[in-house]
Amino acid sequence: MRSEIRLFRPEDAPFVSRLMQLCLERGETLYRPWMPDLVQTVLSGDGMTGWIASLEGNPCGIACTAEKTVFLPGETPENTPLFLTLLMVSPVMRLQGIGKQLLQVVVNHARQMKKKHIVISGDSPCHLTWLIPGTQGHDHNNAPGVWKEGPFCAWLTSHGFHVHGEEISLYLPLSSFRWNPELDVLKQKLEAEGILTGTWHPSMGRDFDGMCDRVGSEYWRHVLRTETDAWIRQAPNADPDLWPDGRKPAGPRPLLTAVRDGQIIGFTGPVDRQESGRGWFTGICVDPLFEKRGIATLLFHLLLRAFQEKDALFCSIFTGAENHAQRIYLRAGFRVTSHWQILVLPLEPSEEYHHIYY
Repeated sequence: MRSEIRLFRPEDAPFVSRLMQLCLERGETLYRPWMPDLVQTVLSGDGMTGWIASLEGNPCGIACTAEKTVFLPGETPENTPLFLTLLMVSPVMRLQGIGKQLLQVVVNHARQMKKKHIVISGDSPCHLTWLIPGTQGHDHNNAPGVWKEGPFCAWLTSHGFHVHGEEISLYLPLSSFRWNPELDVLKQKLEAEGILTGTWHPSMGRDFDGMCDRVGSEYWRHVLRTETDAWIRQAPNADPDLWPDGRKPAGPRPLLTAVRDGQIIGFTGPVDRQESGRGWFTGICVDPLFEKRGIATLLFHLLLRAFQEKDALFCSIFTGAENHAQRIYLRAGFRVTSHWQILVLPLEPSEEYHHIYY
């Protein structure tokens, strides 16, 4: 029996919430289920579209997508993908082609929008909070892709999605973090080379364009520009996408940097704390001209110490499975908790999708 596919309506929110909870309980996903009011808030947001599959009037599946509505320099509606956020079918209604129907609706929607790819990755403007395995309810605020160990990953790859990259998630309870005195020696060594590390202040200079150009990241440029602007204005960062839990910061937040001759050549932060107790930051970056000097190691350990001072309970991070930065996290005591795949469904075979590991 072929299901009816229609647009999401507010009265569908309890069904979506129950289905997310059921998939979590069955060990099929790690996503923290949305409560009905959150379902409605998310699916009515800018750039979001949701569809419900139903049989004889009873909902049995959900698909929803996100498109970017705020763009970094160089991004346009045409060169950014459509992001697949959720595609779930009630367990008792599977193996009837309902998931395939929902996916086809998503594909048709993407083509109408003249998108070239459908993507599942951490770049999506709709962030899915997920529960970290082996912890007592600790969570991370953004899924980096599709959970590799879950059944949906295999289903998606059997329906046209390609594996574009793999990421790993790492976790550390901050009660186990200890500062290594050897880092003080490293800090002094860098100072002797004219590289100052620690909490950034406007008097240190804010020239970060060289680093961002060499890394090739407009995202890092945006983070540094908005965070340093906040310090100069003595006001919170004005970008809601850089507010943990959607909560506006009280004021400028600590930004940990490596500075040489007024140029920022490395940074991590800003230092913040989520309501869950997670130490929140955007990532870590070092100018390629200054790699292999221990700058990233020192900045990351300074970050963990700053989290402890903010009474954060844990830190979690994801990175590319082949990214050498994971060695820094493992040496700091982190453990790998899960594996993820970035999946891409090309709508035009000749088009390549480019993803940057931050």
